[in-house]
Amino acid sequence: MRVGPIEVDTPVVLAPMAAVTDLPFRTVAEEHGVGLTVTEFLSAHALMVGDKKAQGKMTASLGGRRFGVQIFGRECEPMAKAAQLAVAIGASLVDINMGCPAKRVVAGECGSALMREPEVAQALVRAVVDAVPAEVPVSVKHRAGWDATHRNAPEFACAMVEAGARMITVHGRTRSQGFSGQADLAIIAAVRAAVPTAIPVVGNGDVVDVAGFARMREATGCDAVMIGRGAMGNPWLFARIRAVAAGRPDPGPPTLEERQAVFRRHVGLILELKHGPRVLHEVRKACAWYARGLHGGSRLRTALWGTADVDATVALAEAFFAEQLARRAARGVAADADRVELGTAVEDAA
Repeated sequence: MRVGPIEVDTPVVLAPMAAVTDLPFRTVAEEHGVGLTVTEFLSAHALMVGDKKAQGKMTASLGGRRFGVQIFGRECEPMAKAAQLAVAIGASLVDINMGCPAKRVVAGECGSALMREPEVAQALVRAVVDAVPAEVPVSVKHRAGWDATHRNAPEFACAMVEAGARMITVHGRTRSQGFSGQADLAIIAAVRAAVPTAIPVVGNGDVVDVAGFARMREATGCDAVMIGRGAMGNPWLFARIRAVAAGRPDPGPPTLEERQAVFRRHVGLILELKHGPRVLHEVRKACAWYARGLHGGSRLRTALWGTADVDATVALAEAFFAEQLARRAARGVAADADRVELGTAVEDAA
Protein backbone atom coordinates (compact mmCIF):
# COMPACT_ATOMS: atom_id res chain seq x y z
CA MET A 1 0.00 0.00 0.00
CA ARG A 2 1.29 3.45 -0.90
CA VAL A 3 0.24 6.57 1.01
CA GLY A 4 1.60 9.46 -0.97
CA PRO A 5 5.37 8.84 -1.00
CA ILE A 6 5.20 6.28 1.84
CA GLU A 7 5.32 2.58 1.01
CA VAL A 8 3.64 0.48 3.70
CA ASP A 9 4.95 -3.03 3.07
CA THR A 10 2.46 -4.92 5.25
CA PRO A 11 -1.27 -4.20 4.80
CA VAL A 12 -1.97 -3.76 8.50
CA VAL A 13 -1.84 -0.59 10.60
CA LEU A 14 -1.87 -0.28 14.39
CA ALA A 15 -4.86 1.80 15.44
CA PRO A 16 -4.30 4.86 17.61
CA MET A 17 -5.73 4.06 21.04
CA ALA A 18 -5.79 6.43 24.00
CA ALA A 19 -3.73 5.15 26.94
CA VAL A 20 -2.65 2.12 24.90
CA THR A 21 -0.51 2.88 21.85
CA ASP A 22 2.36 4.49 23.67
CA LEU A 23 5.97 4.06 22.55
CA PRO A 24 6.52 0.65 24.24
CA PHE A 25 3.32 -0.76 22.71
CA ARG A 26 4.18 0.61 19.26
CA THR A 27 7.73 -0.73 19.49
CA VAL A 28 6.53 -4.27 20.22
CA ALA A 29 4.08 -4.04 17.30
CA GLU A 30 6.84 -2.82 14.99
CA GLU A 31 9.11 -5.66 16.07
CA HIS A 32 6.37 -8.08 15.03
CA GLY A 33 5.87 -6.72 11.53
CA VAL A 34 3.08 -4.14 11.62
CA GLY A 35 3.10 -1.96 8.52
CA LEU A 36 2.66 1.37 10.30
CA THR A 37 1.98 2.59 13.84
CA VAL A 38 0.12 5.70 14.96
CA THR A 39 0.40 7.48 18.30
CA GLU A 40 -2.40 7.88 20.80
CA PHE A 41 -4.80 10.62 19.68
CA LEU A 42 -3.60 14.01 20.88
CA SER A 43 -5.39 17.29 21.43
CA ALA A 44 -4.17 19.85 18.92
CA HIS A 45 -4.91 22.66 21.35
CA ALA A 46 -2.95 20.97 24.13
CA LEU A 47 0.03 20.54 21.84
CA MET A 48 -0.15 24.15 20.65
CA VAL A 49 -0.10 25.57 24.19
CA GLY A 50 2.79 23.33 25.21
CA ASP A 51 0.93 20.93 27.49
CA LYS A 52 3.63 18.63 28.88
CA LYS A 53 1.38 15.58 29.14
CA ALA A 54 0.31 15.83 25.50
CA GLN A 55 3.85 16.50 24.32
CA GLY A 56 5.09 13.48 26.27
CA LYS A 57 2.73 11.24 24.31
CA MET A 58 3.96 12.49 20.93
CA THR A 59 6.99 10.24 20.61
CA ALA A 60 9.04 9.19 17.61
CA SER A 61 9.42 5.49 16.92
CA LEU A 62 12.73 3.89 17.85
CA GLY A 63 15.33 3.06 15.23
CA GLY A 64 14.08 5.58 12.70
CA ARG A 65 10.96 3.55 11.90
CA ARG A 66 8.10 5.34 10.16
CA PHE A 67 5.17 6.38 12.33
CA GLY A 68 2.11 8.59 12.26
CA VAL A 69 0.76 11.08 14.77
CA GLN A 70 -3.00 11.41 15.27
CA ILE A 71 -4.43 14.78 16.29
CA PHE A 72 -7.92 16.03 17.02
CA GLY A 73 -9.60 19.42 17.28
CA ARG A 74 -11.96 21.70 15.39
CA GLU A 75 -9.95 24.89 14.94
CA CYS A 76 -7.60 25.30 12.01
CA GLU A 77 -4.74 27.12 13.74
CA PRO A 78 -4.16 24.58 16.54
CA MET A 79 -4.51 21.70 14.07
CA ALA A 80 -1.94 23.24 11.73
CA LYS A 81 0.51 23.94 14.55
CA ALA A 82 0.06 20.46 16.01
CA ALA A 83 0.76 18.93 12.61
CA GLN A 84 3.96 20.96 12.34
CA LEU A 85 5.05 19.73 15.76
CA ALA A 86 4.44 16.17 14.61
CA VAL A 87 6.59 16.70 11.54
CA ALA A 88 9.30 18.28 13.71
CA ILE A 89 9.72 15.04 15.69
CA GLY A 90 9.90 12.99 12.50
CA ALA A 91 6.33 11.87 11.80
CA SER A 92 5.90 10.35 8.35
CA LEU A 93 2.13 10.90 8.39
CA VAL A 94 -0.38 13.11 10.18
CA ASP A 95 -3.76 11.53 10.89
CA ILE A 96 -6.84 13.55 11.80
CA ASN A 97 -9.31 11.94 14.19
CA MET A 98 -12.90 12.37 13.02
CA GLY A 99 -14.17 9.14 14.51
CA CYS A 100 -13.76 9.20 18.30
CA PRO A 101 -17.18 8.55 19.90
CA ALA A 102 -16.19 9.55 23.46
CA LYS A 103 -18.64 11.95 25.10
CA ARG A 104 -16.00 14.43 26.21
CA VAL A 105 -14.57 14.63 22.68
CA VAL A 106 -17.95 14.90 20.98
CA ALA A 107 -19.04 17.52 23.52
CA GLY A 108 -16.24 19.69 22.18
CA GLU A 109 -17.59 19.12 18.66
CA CYS A 110 -14.50 17.13 17.76
CA GLY A 111 -13.97 13.51 16.72
CA SER A 112 -17.03 11.89 15.19
CA ALA A 113 -19.06 15.09 15.72
CA LEU A 114 -17.26 16.46 12.67
CA MET A 115 -19.10 13.97 10.47
CA ARG A 116 -22.13 16.24 10.95
CA GLU A 117 -20.11 19.21 9.68
CA PRO A 118 -18.27 18.16 6.51
CA GLU A 119 -17.42 21.76 5.60
CA VAL A 120 -15.68 22.31 8.93
CA ALA A 121 -13.92 18.97 8.52
CA GLN A 122 -12.73 19.94 5.05
CA ALA A 123 -11.33 23.21 6.36
CA LEU A 124 -9.36 21.33 9.01
CA VAL A 125 -7.91 18.95 6.44
CA ARG A 126 -6.89 21.83 4.17
CA ALA A 127 -5.25 23.66 7.08
CA VAL A 128 -3.20 20.61 8.05
CA VAL A 129 -2.25 19.79 4.45
CA ASP A 130 -1.07 23.37 3.93
CA ALA A 131 0.94 23.30 7.17
CA VAL A 132 3.10 20.25 6.44
CA PRO A 133 5.59 19.41 3.68
CA ALA A 134 4.21 17.71 0.58
CA GLU A 135 6.12 14.53 1.43
CA VAL A 136 4.12 14.13 4.67
CA PRO A 137 0.68 12.80 3.75
CA VAL A 138 -2.40 13.70 5.75
CA SER A 139 -4.99 11.01 6.48
CA VAL A 140 -8.43 11.00 8.08
CA LYS A 141 -10.00 8.36 10.31
CA HIS A 142 -13.78 8.47 10.61
CA ARG A 143 -16.79 6.26 11.28
CA ALA A 144 -19.71 4.95 9.27
CA GLY A 145 -21.64 8.03 10.31
CA TRP A 146 -23.25 9.72 13.28
CA ASP A 147 -26.12 7.27 13.78
CA ALA A 148 -28.27 4.77 11.88
CA THR A 149 -30.08 7.52 9.96
CA HIS A 150 -26.93 9.49 9.16
CA ARG A 151 -24.51 7.02 7.57
CA ASN A 152 -22.61 9.38 5.32
CA ALA A 153 -19.18 7.72 5.28
CA PRO A 154 -18.80 7.48 1.45
CA GLU A 155 -19.71 11.12 0.87
CA PHE A 156 -17.68 12.27 3.85
CA ALA A 157 -14.61 10.35 2.71
CA CYS A 158 -14.82 11.87 -0.76
CA ALA A 159 -15.05 15.35 0.76
CA MET A 160 -11.93 14.69 2.85
CA VAL A 161 -10.04 13.50 -0.23
CA GLU A 162 -11.16 16.60 -2.11
CA ALA A 163 -9.67 18.66 0.73
CA GLY A 164 -6.32 16.88 0.42
CA ALA A 165 -6.45 13.69 2.50
CA ARG A 166 -4.29 10.95 0.99
CA MET A 167 -5.59 8.03 3.04
CA ILE A 168 -8.97 7.24 4.56
CA THR A 169 -9.57 4.88 7.47
CA VAL A 170 -13.16 3.84 8.16
CA HIS A 171 -14.44 2.25 11.35
CA GLY A 172 -17.55 0.31 10.42
CA ARG A 173 -19.71 1.53 13.31
CA THR A 174 -21.61 4.77 13.79
CA ARG A 175 -20.87 7.15 16.62
CA SER A 176 -24.09 6.14 18.38
CA GLN A 177 -22.98 2.49 18.36
CA GLY A 178 -19.74 3.21 20.17
CA PHE A 179 -18.11 -0.23 20.24
CA SER A 180 -21.34 -2.21 20.51
CA GLY A 181 -22.77 -4.44 17.82
CA GLN A 182 -20.72 -5.40 14.79
CA ALA A 183 -18.72 -3.32 12.34
CA ASP A 184 -20.56 -2.93 9.04
CA LEU A 185 -18.24 -4.13 6.29
CA ALA A 186 -20.65 -2.97 3.59
CA ILE A 187 -20.17 0.69 4.50
CA ILE A 188 -16.39 0.25 4.29
CA ALA A 189 -16.83 -1.35 0.87
CA ALA A 190 -18.98 1.62 -0.17
CA VAL A 191 -16.20 4.01 0.85
CA ARG A 192 -13.67 2.00 -1.14
CA ALA A 193 -15.95 2.16 -4.17
CA ALA A 194 -16.53 5.90 -3.81
CA VAL A 195 -12.96 7.08 -3.20
CA PRO A 196 -10.49 7.31 -6.12
CA THR A 197 -8.43 4.13 -6.43
CA ALA A 198 -5.17 6.07 -5.93
CA ILE A 199 -6.28 6.87 -2.37
CA PRO A 200 -5.84 3.90 -0.02
CA VAL A 201 -8.80 2.97 2.15
CA VAL A 202 -8.13 1.17 5.43
CA GLY A 203 -10.85 -0.93 7.06
CA ASN A 204 -11.24 -0.91 10.84
CA GLY A 205 -13.45 -2.80 13.27
CA ASP A 206 -13.64 -6.31 14.78
CA VAL A 207 -10.40 -7.67 13.30
CA VAL A 208 -8.91 -9.77 16.10
CA ASP A 209 -7.44 -12.70 14.16
CA VAL A 210 -6.13 -13.75 10.75
CA ALA A 211 -9.57 -14.88 9.62
CA GLY A 212 -10.97 -11.45 10.46
CA PHE A 213 -8.24 -9.80 8.40
CA ALA A 214 -9.06 -11.97 5.39
CA ARG A 215 -12.79 -11.39 5.84
CA MET A 216 -12.35 -7.61 6.03
CA ARG A 217 -10.25 -7.43 2.86
CA GLU A 218 -12.43 -9.82 0.89
CA ALA A 219 -15.71 -8.16 1.86
CA THR A 220 -14.58 -4.56 1.45
CA GLY A 221 -11.74 -4.50 -1.07
CA CYS A 222 -9.84 -2.27 1.35
CA ASP A 223 -6.14 -1.71 0.81
CA ALA A 224 -5.19 -2.46 4.40
CA VAL A 225 -6.71 -3.24 7.78
CA MET A 226 -6.33 -1.28 11.00
CA ILE A 227 -6.21 -3.31 14.22
CA GLY A 228 -6.76 -1.88 17.68
CA ARG A 229 -8.04 -3.88 20.63
CA GLY A 230 -7.15 -7.17 18.94
CA ALA A 231 -3.47 -6.27 19.26
CA MET A 232 -3.46 -5.91 23.04
CA GLY A 233 -1.10 -8.61 24.27
CA ASN A 234 -1.15 -10.13 20.80
CA PRO A 235 1.58 -8.58 18.62
CA TRP A 236 1.95 -11.98 16.92
CA LEU A 237 -1.19 -11.11 14.99
CA PHE A 238 0.88 -8.68 12.91
CA ALA A 239 3.50 -11.31 12.09
CA ARG A 240 0.79 -13.78 11.14
CA ILE A 241 -0.97 -11.30 8.87
CA ARG A 242 2.35 -10.30 7.32
CA ALA A 243 3.04 -13.94 6.47
CA VAL A 244 -0.43 -14.65 5.07
CA ALA A 245 -0.48 -11.42 3.05
CA ALA A 246 2.84 -12.44 1.49
CA GLY A 247 1.48 -15.86 0.53
CA ARG A 248 3.32 -17.74 3.26
CA PRO A 249 1.76 -20.14 5.79
CA ASP A 250 0.29 -18.71 8.98
CA PRO A 251 2.95 -19.31 11.68
CA GLY A 252 0.18 -19.70 14.24
CA PRO A 253 -0.24 -18.37 17.77
CA PRO A 254 2.70 -18.07 20.17
CA THR A 255 4.09 -20.70 22.48
CA LEU A 256 4.20 -20.04 26.22
CA GLU A 257 7.90 -19.28 25.91
CA GLU A 258 7.21 -16.72 23.18
CA ARG A 259 4.51 -15.08 25.26
CA GLN A 260 6.82 -14.91 28.25
CA ALA A 261 9.65 -13.41 26.19
CA VAL A 262 7.48 -10.68 24.68
CA PHE A 263 5.84 -9.93 28.02
CA ARG A 264 9.36 -9.34 29.37
CA ARG A 265 10.28 -7.23 26.36
CA HIS A 266 7.17 -5.07 26.69
CA VAL A 267 7.60 -4.52 30.43
CA GLY A 268 11.29 -3.79 29.89
CA LEU A 269 10.41 -1.09 27.36
CA ILE A 270 7.93 0.48 29.78
CA LEU A 271 10.57 0.65 32.51
CA GLU A 272 13.15 2.02 30.08
CA LEU A 273 11.01 4.62 28.32
CA LYS A 274 8.41 5.77 30.83
CA HIS A 275 8.72 7.48 34.19
CA GLY A 276 6.52 8.71 37.00
CA PRO A 277 3.60 7.34 39.02
CA ARG A 278 1.81 5.93 35.97
CA VAL A 279 4.51 3.33 35.34
CA LEU A 280 3.00 0.86 37.83
CA HIS A 281 -0.38 1.12 36.08
CA GLU A 282 1.24 0.58 32.66
CA VAL A 283 3.14 -2.50 33.88
CA ARG A 284 -0.03 -3.98 35.37
CA LYS A 285 -1.88 -3.51 32.07
CA ALA A 286 0.89 -5.17 30.06
CA CYS A 287 1.11 -8.14 32.42
CA ALA A 288 -2.65 -8.66 32.17
CA TRP A 289 -2.67 -8.50 28.36
CA TYR A 290 -0.17 -11.32 27.95
CA ALA A 291 -2.11 -13.60 30.30
CA ARG A 292 -5.24 -13.48 28.15
CA GLY A 293 -6.62 -16.88 27.24
CA LEU A 294 -4.41 -18.80 29.67
CA HIS A 295 -5.47 -20.93 32.63
CA GLY A 296 -5.88 -18.63 35.63
CA GLY A 297 -5.52 -15.47 33.56
CA SER A 298 -8.50 -13.68 35.07
CA ARG A 299 -7.30 -14.48 38.60
CA LEU A 300 -3.93 -13.01 37.73
CA ARG A 301 -5.55 -9.82 36.47
CA THR A 302 -7.44 -9.44 39.73
CA ALA A 303 -4.27 -10.01 41.76
CA LEU A 304 -2.26 -7.52 39.69
CA TRP A 305 -4.37 -4.59 40.83
CA GLY A 306 -3.47 -5.33 44.44
CA THR A 307 0.31 -5.17 44.01
CA ALA A 308 2.22 -2.47 45.84
CA ASP A 309 4.97 -1.69 43.34
CA VAL A 310 6.50 -2.59 39.98
CA ASP A 311 8.80 -5.29 41.37
CA ALA A 312 5.90 -7.10 43.03
CA THR A 313 3.82 -6.80 39.87
CA VAL A 314 6.51 -8.26 37.63
CA ALA A 315 7.24 -11.03 40.16
CA LEU A 316 3.56 -11.99 40.18
CA ALA A 317 3.47 -12.20 36.39
CA GLU A 318 6.72 -14.18 36.29
CA ALA A 319 5.30 -16.65 38.81
CA PHE A 320 2.20 -16.97 36.64
CA PHE A 321 4.25 -17.91 33.57
CA ALA A 322 6.39 -20.31 35.61
CA GLU A 323 3.19 -22.01 36.75
CA GLN A 324 1.96 -22.25 33.15
CA LEU A 325 5.21 -23.89 32.06
CA ALA A 326 5.13 -26.31 35.01
CA ARG A 327 1.55 -27.31 34.20
CA ARG A 328 2.51 -27.99 30.60
CA ALA A 329 5.51 -30.08 31.64
CA ALA A 330 3.32 -32.09 34.01
CA ARG A 331 0.97 -32.86 31.15
CA GLY A 332 3.88 -33.98 28.99
CA VAL A 333 2.93 -31.60 26.19
CA ALA A 334 5.61 -30.37 23.78
CA ALA A 335 6.13 -26.61 23.59
CA ASP A 336 5.16 -26.36 19.93
CA ALA A 337 1.96 -28.31 20.54
CA ASP A 338 0.75 -25.98 23.28
CA ARG A 339 -0.02 -22.88 21.24
CA VAL A 340 -3.20 -21.09 22.32
CA GLU A 341 -5.18 -18.60 20.27
CA LEU A 342 -5.36 -15.50 22.43
CA GLY A 343 -8.76 -14.98 23.96
CA THR A 344 -10.13 -18.34 22.85
CA ALA A 345 -9.25 -20.56 25.82
CA VAL A 346 -11.48 -20.95 28.84
CA GLU A 347 -9.81 -19.04 31.64
CA ASP A 348 -9.68 -20.03 35.29
CA ALA A 349 -10.68 -23.61 34.60
CA ALA A 350 -9.98 -25.66 37.72
